Amino acid sequence: MAKILVVEDERAVAENIQALLAARGYEVVLAFDGAQGVSAAREAQPDAMLLDIMLPKMGGFDVCRILKSDANTKKIKIIMITGLGRMGDVETAFQNGADDYIIKPFDSDRLFKKLEKVLTPGK
Repeated sequence: MAKILVVEDERAVAENIQALLAARGYEVVLAFDGAQGVSAAREAQPDAMLLDIMLPKMGGFDVCRILKSDANTKKIKIIMITGLGRMGDVETAFQNGADDYIIKPFDSDRLFKKLEKVLTPGK
């Protein structure tokens, strides 16, 4: 099963997402700030990443841009997680290389559909 990196500064939210993913058989790695997210992505080489936008130490847009510009991490599929439903944030996510986005709060069905979409070859 795919390996997913969850970068979310709210531990309860991160652990909830981890439990949902683990229940579906995904291997899950957690990081709690942007700098940790970059390090974890380089080390764990996940198939996909759920990346919050509002993070301490380094924002999600910067994390996304750094990983997508690095030959070793550019293939990681990144789904930005935002509580910010503003169109500008969605556009900025895609400009920085995001593969998709999801707006908080979200239900688990929506999350799994987004993951399936980015993890399916050719999509």
